[in-house]
Amino acid sequence: MVDWEVLELNYEETEFRISGKRVLGPYKRALAFYAPGLAPVEDETGWYHVRPDGTALYPQRYRRAFGFYCARAAVLDERGWFHIDLDGKPAYSERRPWAGNFQQDRCTVRDENGAYFHILPNGARLYNENYLYAGDFYDGQACVKNAHGLFTHIDLDGRIVHGQYYRELGVFHKGYATAGDETGRFHIDKQGRPAYSQRYLFVEPFYNGAAFAVNQDGKQVVVAENGEAKWEL
Repeated sequence: MVDWEVLELNYEETEFRISGKRVLGPYKRALAFYAPGLAPVEDETGWYHVRPDGTALYPQRYRRAFGFYCARAAVLDERGWFHIDLDGKPAYSERRPWAGNFQQDRCTVRDENGAYFHILPNGARLYNENYLYAGDFYDGQACVKNAHGLFTHIDLDGRIVHGQYYRELGVFHKGYATAGDETGRFHIDKQGRPAYSQRYLFVEPFYNGAAFAVNQDGKQVVVAENGEAKWEL
């Protein structure tokens, strides 16, 4: 059996290579291998998952298929989106207009009424609330958009983390999250409060205490965690 970790997807996403030599494919399209060693591919029969030796995990074919995360993969058939397990069997019976990928054993889905919420690996809802949008979980928290069009963070149980709301919001990364309101964009701390008074046109998450940003004059800068520009680019 070929070690799936050495299989490299080519730039065109049509075949897998080892040391530049094709070993699987060509396909109409393919996505990368992920643990435990399965990749979604598309050929003339449709989408399905293959093992490192190119054999199909199951006989079914789908309109779309994505990689396995938390032992679940999102697939689309004629009835809608759902997830399959590592045996290729449906993890639950429901079908929905859209489903994301599982992260931390929670997954965002959209229902027939346009509401977003998170489900567990067995398809059960994590909480009763409906949102205008819900994002992936990362380090125990996710962004959700309420009926007023404002974002906040929820925890792994679906509870509001800090009770602060913003027009734009990212997940926490290295202690800070990107946020935006009518005054501009900035970073917030774990209590949901702005980390500094400065406002920018654009900010990225912090990386080792520094973040790319665009100031009010349109200049590209690198800012520190106190909001001050360290360098102009």
